[in-house]
Amino acid sequence: MMSTYRTISNPGGRPIKAWTHGVPVDEKAIQQLQNVGQLPIIHRWVAAMPDVHWGIGATVGSVIPTVKAIIPAAVGVDIGCGMMAVRTTLSASDLPDDLRGIRHAMEKAVPHGRTDRGGKNDRGSWSNTPAVAEKRWKKLRAGYKEITERHPSLDRGKTLEQLGTLGTGNHFIEVCLDQENAVWLMLHSGSRGVGNRIGQHFIRLAKKDMQGHLSQLPDEDLAYFSEGSDHFHDYVAAVDWAQRFARTNRELMMEATLAALQRRKDLPKFQADKLAVNCHHNYVAQEHHYGKDVFVTRKGAVSAAVGELGIIPGSMGARSYIVSGKGHAESFCSCSHGAGRALSRTQAKRQFTVADHERATAGVECRKDAAVIDETPAAYKDIEAVMAAQSDLVEILYTLKQVVCVKG
Repeated sequence: MMSTYRTISNPGGRPIKAWTHGVPVDEKAIQQLQNVGQLPIIHRWVAAMPDVHWGIGATVGSVIPTVKAIIPAAVGVDIGCGMMAVRTTLSASDLPDDLRGIRHAMEKAVPHGRTDRGGKNDRGSWSNTPAVAEKRWKKLRAGYKEITERHPSLDRGKTLEQLGTLGTGNHFIEVCLDQENAVWLMLHSGSRGVGNRIGQHFIRLAKKDMQGHLSQLPDEDLAYFSEGSDHFHDYVAAVDWAQRFARTNRELMMEATLAALQRRKDLPKFQADKLAVNCHHNYVAQEHHYGKDVFVTRKGAVSAAVGELGIIPGSMGARSYIVSGKGHAESFCSCSHGAGRALSRTQAKRQFTVADHERATAGVECRKDAAVIDETPAAYKDIEAVMAAQSDLVEILYTLKQVVCVKG
């Protein structure tokens, strides 16, 4: 298979294979990739996807294979964050001319955003948890109890109250049209507050456990748990649980959104089609690559084994893609998780105005206010360039363009 990656040398460490031709990459991101490659636990090399950009400790858009060890900060704090998409039996002609009612129905169906500093009156959490969320929680409750019995400080904040909720930042729910004008629902979210608590807690523990060795690391956020160490198995169990919470969270939001639209009188009767995709892009999994069983951390990357379906979203005003993996061994069977940020949130707020955002999201029923400027399309890399750079990693099956976007 012809490759489109370039190799970045890393004296004294493992090289970086980067699928970044035609896509700008920040020097800070390259340095982070090289830092990860210096760790003795890395298997073969580190893979960088075309949406790669600077992150905390490890680069967003990186694939990190490790032998008998895991780096909690590389997995991150939105454990199990990912995408879900469902094709419906609706077509574009079934949608009303004015889509505001559709957006408001979606916003009403799924708690989103954050108010009251996440406290009692937070609009982004359930005030009265629906029965369907309670039912799904029963399958998660025993695992949560086991984790919190061993780590009592994690049993605080909201957990069940956020199961089936969107969150803030780059999380979204969209109505999209594909190239044949079929209507899709697509959403992006993860493990909410409980995943954040788990991630932060074990990042601190990793630093504490490696306290005598932190000075030998290129970045203290690259502290890791080795297999057999005090907290390794606790972390593996907690991450697995948070990833299951995240997947369930997306399923509940999708069900609620579908139900809300099915109740509308301005839409004909419809069903969810058989085609649905639910994939993580911030997670760790045990896999076999180049003769070894390893832990593969995809920090802003999607598994793309042969024939495996994935989702690569653009921004609020750009196309998104449903893809099929090509199983490229050198990428550890991975692809990008989106367009990737070109500007930080602070830079975007400084550089763009509400008028800029309105122009960039023309034709999309979405928020067009100052609070979402950091998510404006121009804050992201060109999704077309990103897709071209990874043509050997995935095949595009469906091209989606949003017509409604709900942001937290």
